[in-house]
Amino acid sequence: MAVESVFILIGSNLGERKLLVNQACRMMGERCGELVAKSRLYESEPWGFEAEHWFLNQVVEVKTTMQPDELMKTLLSIERELGRDRSVPHEGYVSRPMDLDILYYGEKIVDTEMVKAPHPRLHERRFTLLPLCDVAPDLVHPVLKKTNRQLLELCRDNGKVNIY
Repeated sequence: MAVESVFILIGSNLGERKLLVNQACRMMGERCGELVAKSRLYESEPWGFEAEHWFLNQVVEVKTTMQPDELMKTLLSIERELGRDRSVPHEGYVSRPMDLDILYYGEKIVDTEMVKAPHPRLHERRFTLLPLCDVAPDLVHPVLKKTNRQLLELCRDNGKVNIY
């Protein structure tokens, strides 16, 4: 089985955010593969919606043999265990105790019903690009053909993102 480097964005703006981020890291290391890198923690204002609480974000790199859909199913189960309830329909974005997004699945372009990688909006979001540049600044986006550092320089998002 091939081993892929997968980059995952962790986000939490409800509950004990730092504890939840740490639990998500531990669970991914136990269930998804080897956790080989973690960015600094960042605090960012909500993106795309109004919310009382800001997010804590971190990007991790996991070496995995899981296929994209299997990995996503595992990430969704971790979200559920950490308090995420996707059963209530809603329009747009909402506050949540845990959000796990696959940013890159190796250098592959993945387009399944469950997984779109690279993440279709990663280049539009400072709260994603800043921690991504901590762990993979020179990784080239396979569609946009720019490094994460270049994408950050070009990013027009002016949302507040601070080192936590």
